[in-house]
Amino acid sequence: MLRISTDTVLRALRKKEAALASVNNALLRTIDPAEILVDIAQAGEAEVDERWSFVGHKGNPRWLWHAIDHHTGAVLASVFGRRKDEVFVQRKTLLEPFGLTCHSTDHWGAYTRHLDPDVPSPGKRNTQQIERKHLTLRTRMKRLVRKSICLSKAIQMHDIVIGLFVNRYAFGRAV
Repeated sequence: MLRISTDTVLRALRKKEAALASVNNALLRTIDPAEILVDIAQAGEAEVDERWSFVGHKGNPRWLWHAIDHHTGAVLASVFGRRKDEVFVQRKTLLEPFGLTCHSTDHWGAYTRHLDPDVPSPGKRNTQQIERKHLTLRTRMKRLVRKSICLSKAIQMHDIVIGLFVNRYAFGRAV
């Protein structure tokens, strides 16, 4: 209808890939170490979870791993990958600057293997906010709905489109 080639659109999306962020740098810049000591009970809790989707067919799963601040609901960091320990470790390193003292998880194996046993992990009952974010993603992005004709055919495009959405609506960055 607009007489724009799909290759032109795909090329424009691929150019934006380099500008995508995995960490909410705007939130990280507002954290003052002196204030963290005062507000440690509020600043140190995070809800961490992963969101399933697929590329091409359901036999090729792709996971969006992300973490949000339990008190504010702000997305702290997100990572794309398989449901493997290496991807969890990557997200864990992205979260280190936030100084988290408590994680709310669903007790999947990677969480029990890689989180410090001394750090409290309250459980699935405290992950309502991040599950709500999953629902928001699913309702706003057709490619995340399970029974849809809109799907990603390439891993790179899948990650770029969802990354653009996360950067725009969660991090407040118009890329």
